[in-house]
Amino acid sequence: MRKLLVCVAPLALLAACATQPGDDLASLDDLGGSSYGLFLAGQGALNDGRGAQAVAYFEQAQAGGAEDDLIAERAFTAAVLAGDITKAAALAPSGDGASEATKRMGRMVQAVEAMSSNQGKAARLLLAPERVGFPHKGAAALLSPWASAMAGDAEGAVVRPELRNDKVVKYFGLLGQAFLYERAKRYDEAETDFKALTGGDDPGDMVLLAYGGFLERRGKRLDAVAVYDKGLADQPSNSILLAAKARAAAGKSAPPAPTLRQGAAQALMAPAATMLSAKQDQIGLAYLRMALRLDPNRNEAWLMVGDLMEAAGDIDSARAAFARPKPGAPEYAAARAKLAWSFQSAKDSETALKMAREAAASGDLDAKVTLADMLRVNEQFAEASQILTEVIAARPGDWRLLYARGVANDRAGRWAEGEADLRAALKIRPDDSEMLNYLGYSWIDRGEHLPEALAMVQRAVASNPKSGAMIDSLGWAYFRLGDYKKAVEKLEEAIELEAGDPDINNHLGDAYWRIGRRDEAEFQWRRVLTLDPDAKMKAEVTTKLASGLGPAGPAQSPRVAGP
Repeated sequence: MRKLLVCVAPLALLAACATQPGDDLASLDDLGGSSYGLFLAGQGALNDGRGAQAVAYFEQAQAGGAEDDLIAERAFTAAVLAGDITKAAALAPSGDGASEATKRMGRMVQAVEAMSSNQGKAARLLLAPERVGFPHKGAAALLSPWASAMAGDAEGAVVRPELRNDKVVKYFGLLGQAFLYERAKRYDEAETDFKALTGGDDPGDMVLLAYGGFLERRGKRLDAVAVYDKGLADQPSNSILLAAKARAAAGKSAPPAPTLRQGAAQALMAPAATMLSAKQDQIGLAYLRMALRLDPNRNEAWLMVGDLMEAAGDIDSARAAFARPKPGAPEYAAARAKLAWSFQSAKDSETALKMAREAAASGDLDAKVTLADMLRVNEQFAEASQILTEVIAARPGDWRLLYARGVANDRAGRWAEGEADLRAALKIRPDDSEMLNYLGYSWIDRGEHLPEALAMVQRAVASNPKSGAMIDSLGWAYFRLGDYKKAVEKLEEAIELEAGDPDINNHLGDAYWRIGRRDEAEFQWRRVLTLDPDAKMKAEVTTKLASGLGPAGPAQSPRVAGP
């Protein structure tokens, strides 16, 4: 996994999530009295993800007499990345020597820090369009109405932000306006905005939950249930929508409207997601840090920070972020799943399974699905199938669960049960390429239903023409049907896409053997042994090489089973 490095350009805000000081800092004397040495130490700490240490080194460098603008910018950057927005606001460069990009981010940080203590007037001045330029104009526009509300400007608070050709500001500005209309007790106008947001075919969880919560607060619980059902029609397993629907249907307390700080934090989430989708991870991370300064309990922001840190290779910081959501929070199951998978990725399956079992013991269905997936990865297929059976009883008709159980049953040696699950899942989702490939290949490898299986993997390849695994399935189908020339053609195509796959190399070796290219066949089999094959394949390939007889079985195609 790559490290996210901070380059010399201002505001390369990548990595550096940790807030723990870690090891004792080297002092100015330790580094030979060199402020430059402290700068290098700070840069190294920043590159390694030790944000708090980096801030301390840069501050020591300044205390030692260094007045370099670059050191000031680095200290500011490190504080933002470490999540210390208060310190970052104090360190924000403003002098003539500071880069304009850093000064723009500095004003954003200072505005958020002002809003964190309800200083709306100061924040509004900092967020003025002439003070915040590209690329922060959208984020500033979405924050400004909340700053106006904090400043006591009731009319300014409900002015919908506009930014030409910016669909994010248009859409999420409407959401913010809806919340602020509700806060002003202008309920009809709030509902008009909410209806506009949720009127499309795919309004998204955030606005459905926002509108549903508004309706619950207005005592319209049946209408709220209908809103949640709209989302569940496309996402029947969405645990957050299911929990909201259950709450509304049971007449439990409605979720409170967001506070001004919470609303401002939510306003930053859309710009953060936009930056991340545009591969601007540095700015996206900065926005997430600012959102968490306004609302430290914004769990989806913690999950996004964790994902960024994990991608950067900063596993400790990722785990710290994933550990923030507490039991009972809608995001808790997802957070525990991410935390468990981080241990699984580190080859600590014992800890991963322990965490997954603890989460599943709460009865949360998503946590049980995570445990089942973890068990499958660790080849405990029978238990995975058992747990999935429990979840399917509560969520009948979910093709993903049927598919997962089908795979688990297959790998547990219960093919008849696995085949039944796969057929049932494919009936619900007949064009899913992954299932078409899995069931088709399973039949091909068993020599069953070959014409039907061939058609299935052909459809899968048509949907994913760059998938080496699916093209391998197609090549293996031709092999089983006795068309070895066609098999070689497809398997060579597959190996160009996934040269390191032991299955494809093994299949290609068999196909070469059948058309008389014996030396090339032996080359492919020897290559298989270098690619960490499983024990069964290793034994099979070793036998083929030792015997000099090639693949076992007749040269003609296997029997085609009936329907």
